[in-house]
Amino acid sequence: VQLQASGGGLVQAGGSLRLSCVASGRTFSGYVMGWFRQAPGKEREFVGRISGRSISTDYADFVNGRFAISRDNAKNTVYLQMNSLQPEDTAAYYCAASRQYRGDPDGYDYWGKGTQVTVSS
Repeated sequence: VQLQASGGGLVQAGGSLRLSCVASGRTFSGYVMGWFRQAPGKEREFVGRISGRSISTDYADFVNGRFAISRDNAKNTVYLQMNSLQPEDTAAYYCAASRQYRGDPDGYDYWGKGTQVTVSS
């Protein structure tokens, strides 16, 4: 599985962005898709995940209802809608695929390159 994330950019505090992650292969619906982020000098952290058929989603506490993950299996694409962005959300955002419903980075087998999100105050 190859993953390609896009949609990052520069946004003012309070603004929104939608990240996309397109996967190669024909078994996309068999993977849990996760979003992670990594700020400079910090460890990669879990943002949220969605099960293969969108039955389950869950998020890190810091999301606090601001982000939403969805997927379109017909398009092999997972999305991360981010609203009410704050400067502390500035990070490189990564999508990842796993056969298991896990929240730790070690549980993900495939990773896309990050897309940078910068939130100005």
